Amino acid sequence: MIFDRLRVTDRVAVVTGAGRGIGAATAVALAEAGADVVISSRTEDELHDVAARIEQAGRKAHVVPADLSDPQAAAALAGTAVEALGRLDIVVNNVGGTYPRPLLDTSVEFLEEAFRFNVSTAHALTVAAVPSMLANGGGAIVNISSVMGRVAGRGFAAYGTAKAALAHYTRLAAADLAPRVRVNAIAVGSVATSALDVVVGNPELRAKMEAATPLHVIGDADDIAAMVVHLASPAGGYVTGKVIEVDGGLQTPNLEFGLPDL
Repeated sequence: MIFDRLRVTDRVAVVTGAGRGIGAATAVALAEAGADVVISSRTEDELHDVAARIEQAGRKAHVVPADLSDPQAAAALAGTAVEALGRLDIVVNNVGGTYPRPLLDTSVEFLEEAFRFNVSTAHALTVAAVPSMLANGGGAIVNISSVMGRVAGRGFAAYGTAKAALAHYTRLAAADLAPRVRVNAIAVGSVATSALDVVVGNPELRAKMEAATPLHVIGDADDIAAMVVHLASPAGGYVTGKVIEVDGGLQTPNLEFGLPDL
């Protein structure tokens, strides 16, 4: 059956930023596809809720509360996976994000912080994970990038630059790690997570954003989780070094902050 290719039975995954939103949906989806999952974020209570959902799917969950803006904390998750669950096959570098800010208010420190949180942490965990993946014959890494790494909108200099870097990092890492470790990314559009609460909870703002999206809807975290499962599973076994756009068809930003001309 073709759907069997979407199974990751008895594999072990690490998902960062897994307390809610895309990370939580991804962790649960991987469990439903057969994986045991190490989940990490800052908020322990949220992680335990996600762990319960993983266990309801019949798989093991290992909770690691951590500040993943620290690359060393991210890297440590690889060893934790092997110690707690016996192996490591899949990494989902989901943690990241940066608040919008006008260009002239974007300090060098703010830009570097965005790069560290979105790129350096992914690199740290990737490098730490690869030896364990190779010990089991190979593995799959999925990085969560953004449509703002591809299109230009005011206020996104730090965030968009970091996510563009993560997208190209994906291509470069895939070249270095082929053929045994596949590396892909998802360029995420507007998804109804806590980061968009102010929009989703405002009917006028939501209507504007939906109207500016070719598919006329805001995405759901499960839309991204489904693509992660595809890329991490044998179904994506002939895919590496690619940035898959899951963004409702966006070619331009669908949310403007109204920043004035200088």
